[in-house]
Amino acid sequence: MLHDRLLVELDADASERRSAAGIVIPATAVVGKRLAWARVVALGQQVRQVALGDTVLFDPEDRSEVELSGSTYLLLREKDVHAVARPDATGEGTGLYL
Repeated sequence: MLHDRLLVELDADASERRSAAGIVIPATAVVGKRLAWARVVALGQQVRQVALGDTVLFDPEDRSEVELSGSTYLLLREKDVHAVARPDATGEGTGLYL
């Protein structure tokens, strides 16, 4: 990876969602602009705020897809990331903090 680029992998369950009542909402359902979460698998040398394995929040419309070894990944710039969730090592709370 070069410069401020991130290679991320979308969550396999990101295509379908469940409502609070348990209703399955397919990926094809049209809703307002919705951000997506993905796991970082590679970083460029100038990335400062994100580490390998972090979960990042980004706008799915601002992305480029790339296929490597039969798996599909997304290529993002660090400036396109809205938030980073990191697991906390203390073992308290939910384990993810923005």
